[in-house]
Amino acid sequence: MSYSVFVDTALQLPAPDVEALIEGRVIAAMPRIFIEPGRSFALYPANISINLLPHQQYYRSSFLPIAKTSFSQLTSETILIKAWAKCEWCQILNDPESLEALSQLTVWTTEALQQTLLQRRNIFLTHLRVYLLPQPLEMPVHPSGNFVSLPKSLNVTDSTPVLSDSIFAKRRQKLEKLEPPEHPEWEELQSALVHLSTTNPKAKQLDAEIKMFLGWSEKLPTTQPDPDLAWISAIARIGNSSDGNTFEKLVRQSFVKLGFANSNTNPKASLNPESTGGAGGLDFYCETPYPVAGECKASKHESVPNSVTAQLVHLGLTHLGQDKFDRSVKIILAAGPLTNPANQAAIGSKMNVIRPETLQKLVELKAKQPGSIDLLQLKPCLEQQPFGEEADAKVNRYIDDVREKLKVRSHLIKIVKNRLEITGVENAGVEVLHGAYYANPNPPQPLNLQEMHEILIELASPLTGFLGRVKEDDWRRDRFYFLRDLPLDD
Repeated sequence: MSYSVFVDTALQLPAPDVEALIEGRVIAAMPRIFIEPGRSFALYPANISINLLPHQQYYRSSFLPIAKTSFSQLTSETILIKAWAKCEWCQILNDPESLEALSQLTVWTTEALQQTLLQRRNIFLTHLRVYLLPQPLEMPVHPSGNFVSLPKSLNVTDSTPVLSDSIFAKRRQKLEKLEPPEHPEWEELQSALVHLSTTNPKAKQLDAEIKMFLGWSEKLPTTQPDPDLAWISAIARIGNSSDGNTFEKLVRQSFVKLGFANSNTNPKASLNPESTGGAGGLDFYCETPYPVAGECKASKHESVPNSVTAQLVHLGLTHLGQDKFDRSVKIILAAGPLTNPANQAAIGSKMNVIRPETLQKLVELKAKQPGSIDLLQLKPCLEQQPFGEEADAKVNRYIDDVREKLKVRSHLIKIVKNRLEITGVENAGVEVLHGAYYANPNPPQPLNLQEMHEILIELASPLTGFLGRVKEDDWRRDRFYFLRDLPLDD
C-alpha cells in the first residue's frame, strides 16, 4: 500500500552522485552531516566542487563518463530535481581498512574515500531509498548549504521506487556488511557500453539488461517493436499473391532474420535479400549453421506442379553438386496445394513443404522473442519425417513447443517475483518454488524438482538475466530472486 509525504527541503549532493542514485547504481550518499533515519527530502544535483581530488581520481573509472556528463549538463541559473529519497539508515564509518570494500560497492575511488575520511574524520554513509518524481521540478540554483528549501512543498508518494523492496534489501545488506559485488566483470562491461549506448540501439538494450542483472534497475526502458515486423507481417499476404519476385525476397529476408547466413557470392545460390536467384538459380540457399536449399511458389489459387520439385532437384545439383545438395535441408515455400505427383516427389526427395503463414509465424516469434528460435533444435524437425505437405504441421508443432517453453519460463519468473513480494524475503529456494509451481491446479507443464532447477539456472544466466541466483554446495539449496519479467503476447 502506497503512502504520501510532504517534502519541503532538498539535500545537496554532487550531481554525479544524484545521477548514480537515480540510476540505481548506488543506494547511498556521503552528506557532510549525520541524517536522521526516516527523514525525507528531494535530491538536489549541485555543482559542488569535490575540492579533494580531480574528478578522474574521485570517481571510479567505470562511472567517470557519467560523472563528467552530469557536471557538464549543469547550468548556472537553474537545476532539475528528478527524485526524492527517504533516509533508511546513516552509517558512520571511520575505519580506513573498510574503504576499499566500500569503493567496490559505490562510485567513489578508495583514494577519494581516504581523503574524505582525513578531512571529515567520519564518513556519514546515508542509505537512501530513492523514488522518482512524476515530473521534474525546476528551481533556481542555490549557492550553498546541506539542505535547501524548495520553492513549494511537494506531496510525493512511494509509487515509483527506483528499486523494489527485495532488490533494495539485498543491496542494503551487502552495503552494511561491505560484501564484495557479485559480478565486477559485468560492471566493467557496462561501463564500456556507456558511450556506445547513446548512438547504438542494440548497445543501449544490452546496457539496460546488464543494469537489470546487476540489480541497478528494475525495468528495461520501453522499447519499440522490432521494425522488421512491418515486412514480416506481409509474408503470408505476399505469399498468397501472384508477386513471386517480392515473395522470394521476403523469404530470403526471413531466413536471414532467423539467423541463417551465406557467404556464397554465386547469385545462383545466394541468400542476398536485395537480389533473387533469377532464371536458372535457386530461390534461396543457406550455408550456416547448416545448408538449406529451397524454392518459392507464390499464389494459393494455383496448384504446385511436379515441375517445382524437379526444378529444386535440378538446380540444387547444378549449383551445389551431389554431396552438398544431399546434405542440405530442402524446403519449398508454397501457398497453393501440391498436385499429388508433386507431393509424392517431395516426400521421396525429403522436401519440406511449408506455407507462407507458417514462415511468418516462425519469423514473428523470432522478432518478438529474439532468443526463442534455436536453429540447431529446428534442424532435426526439418530433417525428419514427415515430408511433403505434412511437413508444415511438424514446423507448427515446433513453434507451439517453443511457445510452451516460453510460457513455462514466464510462469516461473512470476512465481519467483510473487513469492518474494508476498513473503518479503530476499530469495526463495528451489523446493519452495516447486511447491508454489504446483499450488496452481493447472501449471503450464509437469516439472520435477531437477527439471525446474535446470530452467531456473537458465533464467539466472548472465546472458538472460531474468533471475538472480545464490549458489549453494547442494543444488537443492540454491536460492533465486527476481530481476525482470518475461512478457509474452496473448
